[in-house]
Amino acid sequence: MPRPDPHSFNDSDQPEIAFLDWTARVDFAARRIEAEARLDLRAPGGGPLDLDTRDLEILSAADEKGAPIAWDLAPADPILGSRLRLTLPATTTSVTVRYRTSPTASALQWLEPAQTAGGRHPYLFSQCQAIHARSVVPLQDTPRLRIRFRARMTVPAELRALMAAAFVSREAHGAQAVETWEMPQPIPPYLFAFAAGDLDSRDVGPRSRVWSEPSVVERAAWEFAGIDDMLRTAESMFGPYPWDRYDVLCMPPSFPYGGMENPRLSFVTPTLLAGDRSLVNVIAHELAHSWTGNLVTNATAEHFWLNEGFTVFAERRIQQALSGPEITALHAALGRRELGKACERFKDRPELTRLRTHLSGVDPDESYSEVPYEKGYLFLRTLEEASGRAAFDKFLRRYIDAYRFQSITTEEFESFARRELPGALEKADSEAWLRGAGVPANAPAVRSSRLEAVERLGAELPPAATAASFTPTEWQLWLESLPHPAGEELCRRVDDRFRLTESRNHEVLVTWLVLGVESGWAPALARAVRVLGQVGRMKYLRPLFRALNKRDPAAARDAFAKYRDSYHPIARQVVEGLLAKG
Repeated sequence: MPRPDPHSFNDSDQPEIAFLDWTARVDFAARRIEAEARLDLRAPGGGPLDLDTRDLEILSAADEKGAPIAWDLAPADPILGSRLRLTLPATTTSVTVRYRTSPTASALQWLEPAQTAGGRHPYLFSQCQAIHARSVVPLQDTPRLRIRFRARMTVPAELRALMAAAFVSREAHGAQAVETWEMPQPIPPYLFAFAAGDLDSRDVGPRSRVWSEPSVVERAAWEFAGIDDMLRTAESMFGPYPWDRYDVLCMPPSFPYGGMENPRLSFVTPTLLAGDRSLVNVIAHELAHSWTGNLVTNATAEHFWLNEGFTVFAERRIQQALSGPEITALHAALGRRELGKACERFKDRPELTRLRTHLSGVDPDESYSEVPYEKGYLFLRTLEEASGRAAFDKFLRRYIDAYRFQSITTEEFESFARRELPGALEKADSEAWLRGAGVPANAPAVRSSRLEAVERLGAELPPAATAASFTPTEWQLWLESLPHPAGEELCRRVDDRFRLTESRNHEVLVTWLVLGVESGWAPALARAVRVLGQVGRMKYLRPLFRALNKRDPAAARDAFAKYRDSYHPIARQVVEGLLAKG
């Protein structure tokens, strides 16, 4: 029984699901979703059908005629969850599974009113990447099999439900409301996404809207007012936008990522609300996913670079068009440093620094790093240099058109590139990039006069006029160039002059606090602990907990014990693993 995805019980000899019809009732008191999932098959079939589940309470299963179907729920695998095997009668066209989610479903975070900006209503959101959709819906939870869906969610009438899908209707029924959504384009299951809470919106363009809690919505709309410019710029490079609308939901602080590229409704962290639009490159990244990731998707987590490497490349092309090559080069330089840190983190597991990975027995959340993002970007830059920008731009458009709404492997990419860019893979030494560990010697160098100016400063404090013109990226690059640890006296001098401990920009703030914690500077230690209680973004939790755990393990454990319940289950698992390693 072939299993083409090491992170799914899906068997390629069994029927495939083509459509999900999902009816769900959100129960905030029990922290459960009671649901019914009708799974329509691509073609009539019979025999065993293996579905992925995690901590689901299965109540019943029936065929399209309502006749019961035999089912068996296997013991849980620590990574994959439990295989649900349905035994289908011959020529079955659909199955309906009734079930309940667990209060501890790995994809879901339930927030009490006190954990929200408004403080009056509860909040629920999902995060299904990489393999957490199975904790919400029993299905073939592999990106290689795309599905369309229709969904009806029942929520308290005072709340709004949102889905990464096209809105159909909202009907009030006393104390409850039913929201209906549909997704006409086929998506990989990890892009199944929804939220429910006290939500408001502002239009920022003819195809774009920003959602958030009412007390945040004006700030979010101002910060993300440039979405339409990004959208038009992206279309000029990658072709017409394929998802009809591009809306953004600014999430509660516990959201574990900078952004999640759910089609039609990207989720983004509120840490982007710096008040100066300096962090909107994250929006450019999530928007770029509309072509590189959502439209053309990696078939399994072993080919994740096809999503993220292409998207960083596309993001920086958008950024270059809107902000110029100097700013783009600064971001690329910072990304190169982050890649170096990721390779160092995996020095004992160098196989996780390859682009084409083999992840049987490895949790994709455990292998997650900057490698597929930044090494993938550098590989594509190397290919671009090998073939020339004009030729590579044409290749990129043909690649996107050829694999629209498909999920592919690295090997399929290589075959396409050999046909469309003859000799470029060999010239770029693609084997070293794709299957070799670390960063190949032919990685493109980043060149920028602003980068050189930062590097010339070394450990010297920037003059006031220079500091006043620094972008957040320049602050990060300079802070990372200081000695680590820097010593308490240097930390005091820097903060006395630049007040970085008070920064509203979390990219700058966290970079500074990591340095301060490593240096044992008391104000940074105190501020770092406060930040750990205010954000749930893993990009910040990882370095702060790592630095704090190295400097003061007891303080790190105390902070986690105090704030763990405010973190999304994915982030909680990551921090637990980090602290366990010491």
